[in-house]
Amino acid sequence: MSEIKLHSIHMLYLLWVIPLLVGVYLYAAQRRRHALLQFAEAGLLQQLGLSVSAVRRRWKAAAVLLAFALLVVALSRPGWNPKPKTIERQGRDVVFILDVSKSMLAEDLVPSRLQRAKIAITDCVDVLQGDRVALVVFAGTATVNCPLTLDYGFFRMMLESVGTDSIDRGGTMIGDAIRRAMDEVFDDPQKAYKDIILITDGEDHDSFPIEAAKQAGERGVRLIAIGLGDENEGRRIPITDENGRKTFMKYKGQEIWSKLDADTLRKMVNSTPGGKYLNVATGTFDLGEVYLNLVAGAEKRDIESKTVKQYEEKYQIFLALAFALLAVEAVTSDRKRGRAVSAPAGTEASA
Repeated sequence: MSEIKLHSIHMLYLLWVIPLLVGVYLYAAQRRRHALLQFAEAGLLQQLGLSVSAVRRRWKAAAVLLAFALLVVALSRPGWNPKPKTIERQGRDVVFILDVSKSMLAEDLVPSRLQRAKIAITDCVDVLQGDRVALVVFAGTATVNCPLTLDYGFFRMMLESVGTDSIDRGGTMIGDAIRRAMDEVFDDPQKAYKDIILITDGEDHDSFPIEAAKQAGERGVRLIAIGLGDENEGRRIPITDENGRKTFMKYKGQEIWSKLDADTLRKMVNSTPGGKYLNVATGTFDLGEVYLNLVAGAEKRDIESKTVKQYEEKYQIFLALAFALLAVEAVTSDRKRGRAVSAPAGTEASA
């Protein structure tokens, strides 16, 4: 038992309750003495006090306090006899590529295409099973918003900060986003174990997305594309001016209507091994369920291995001692043994 570890050391703060319990015992003793002085004559008080053992009463109080201390130690989960244990983490590398162009403000999905996409990604992260995740956002250019990480809290924070102002340059360059992910995000040249989840309305401005998808497929990366938006009529792109008035984006005096380009997305996923296109359009979708069906069950690789010390938890010992003390306290009487006799004059009764 050369090395001891408390797995929940913060539970030791409960030991501060012991001084409070001591105060309760002292207050109770004072109240008993005060009550006896009120309802008994002085001579009778001395005779009544002789049947109570002050020593036993103190021992019973000490047993309760010690039992409470042992319970607190048990809650802190003490352990010793550490042994080395190797932990291996398996998973895939999943890169979310999110379209943040102005067309994603269209409201054919509530509250908008972009906000619905962010909600879907958050739902997906909630069911992740040890996979590393990254986030690439794009419009007229692409940037790595979050590198590959197992810190899902950090990923959520970076996702929350994403908006149409995350990229200064307007437009929609899907191909550039895929190439950026391939060149700057995936850090392992080994093929397989990699997925790209692309969420976009599919409109592209000559960035050769199908060619980019083919290059990704040649490197063993699977593409899962989520198509958002109305594929037939499309929707206008709302904008709000500085006075809070809502208008719609125009180009050369004409309102812009954004449509889902499903054909391009279908061609892209067909260029990667096991690629999948999900035509959400203006309906609802559960990206968490998509992950469980398409990613969670796929082949994984070892992405982390480390050796840790595993301690044998011994809280049971302290728990047993605490209950034993409470049992002893419960069966122990605070009365003196034998028959009580009159006390000599001037003897002070125990409270």
